[in-house]
Amino acid sequence: MESPKVTVRADADGVYVVRCSGEFDQDTIGELAATCDGIDAGAKLVVLDVKNVTFADSSFLNTLIRLRNSRPLVLQGPLPGQLNRLLQLTGALALFPLRNDGAQAG
Repeated sequence: MESPKVTVRADADGVYVVRCSGEFDQDTIGELAATCDGIDAGAKLVVLDVKNVTFADSSFLNTLIRLRNSRPLVLQGPLPGQLNRLLQLTGALALFPLRNDGAQAG
């Protein structure tokens, strides 16, 4: 199992970039959830960089949905295959705007 890593960077324009890598499940989601909970509720945008997520389960999806419901959220991709499949199978893919490297959030 690849231990999850989460880093956050706050830009001056109110955009927070959260980079995630590794495997996220019910036992390891805590760091991501705590990081996201610590982001200013008045954030203009949260960009969640998920391109290095190697595994995500329903607890990761739940964290994404909770974050999306509390502030503007964009997923930074490209989406890894397993995460893409999770979002497609659950019908949640349409809930999240996606930008690939080099594209503008919006």
